[in-house]
Amino acid sequence: MDDGTHAAMPAAQGGKVRGGRGRLGMAIAVFGPGLVVMLADTDVGSVITAGQSGVQWGYRLLALQFVLIPILFIVQELTVRLGIFTGRGHGELIRDTFGPGWAWLSAAGLGVATVGALLTEFSGVAGVGELYGVSRLITLPIAAVALLVVVITGSYRRVERAAIVIGLFELAFFFVAWTAHPDPRALLSGSLDIPYADKDYLYLAAANIGAVVMPWMIFYQQSAIADKRLGPEHFTAARWDTAIGAIITQLVMAAVLIACAATIGRAHPDATLNTVGDMAKALTPFLGTQMGNLVFGLGVLGAGMVAAIVCSLAFAWGLGEVTGYRRSLEYRPFEARWFYGVYALCVLGGAVVVAEWPDLVSLNIGVQVMNALLLPMVLGFLIALSRRTLPAGQRLRGWYYALVLAVSIATCGLGVFGGFSGAGLL
Repeated sequence: MDDGTHAAMPAAQGGKVRGGRGRLGMAIAVFGPGLVVMLADTDVGSVITAGQSGVQWGYRLLALQFVLIPILFIVQELTVRLGIFTGRGHGELIRDTFGPGWAWLSAAGLGVATVGALLTEFSGVAGVGELYGVSRLITLPIAAVALLVVVITGSYRRVERAAIVIGLFELAFFFVAWTAHPDPRALLSGSLDIPYADKDYLYLAAANIGAVVMPWMIFYQQSAIADKRLGPEHFTAARWDTAIGAIITQLVMAAVLIACAATIGRAHPDATLNTVGDMAKALTPFLGTQMGNLVFGLGVLGAGMVAAIVCSLAFAWGLGEVTGYRRSLEYRPFEARWFYGVYALCVLGGAVVVAEWPDLVSLNIGVQVMNALLLPMVLGFLIALSRRTLPAGQRLRGWYYALVLAVSIATCGLGVFGGFSGAGLL
């Protein structure tokens, strides 16, 4: 049973966002959920997927990265609408609209995606430590404690700021792409050469789609907006927050793909990148050992840590919205024991599993394909909620509804077809 978390929150803790003077002050106050979730979107699994795409197919999957920008915005913009105009998280809205059975189904999909994400994030963090000869038995406990401290000792706003600072380390990948000196003509011709009939290509295309639209992103952003208590007056700024984040995350993916295509893909097109170490070592002849380790280490550390925060919080929020336990970063740990407990269990569980079974990192691309296979359920709920729960003025209708529906069907179709084809099931 829901305990009215947000409605009953003390004004000193959970009051609405208040910006400074004018539009700039409003934007600064509102910005955060979209940027954080987009920085988390470029997680360790996504980085390795983009890198493998560049190695195996050169620039042939580059155009897809840019095509996915409006798709990513369309999907996450719906979570902004739902969070702002209903004031409720994604799981809670599914439960109240379609019943507890469907809510538990969505939570199960979220749980599967969260487990897969955490394995890749902690594997990436462990891989960064191993670049410098530090055992994962040291790096993983340090990372887990840091993630617990960031969330347990801070309000939503402090957690958001910490996540943004951590995630900005991903900008190091732009330096990698610049130092790779890609040939502009090869880049353009390669991006236009698309082998539609190749099953291996379709499989990696599905992985790239799954690396962009993930279940925990939808749960996180909608719940974060509800937790931040954004209202209709914040809608425009929140959409800009989402749009800027969508552009940044796909530019990071493109940068990784370009760097690997221009270096490893050109010299060793048969190379297989399953770990952060594989990528850093393969780039060593081009960037130098110290520079390769430092730049990739910073980028992956930022990607892995911010994604671990986001997907763990998404599951803690989502499960709370289905079961009804207290769920807000504005509560102290003992006031919302289940919420913080689920978050801690996700973080500690992920660290322990990766410490015990280090070879799980090889599942990176498979995890992204799994996300693509979950898309029909995820986007189906999102569109249905947008049609049924929003106020009349914000409800999907007309040409925009047709566009959202067409984009969602095409994205789901390509993701599912590519995943099944690459696995040899079609």
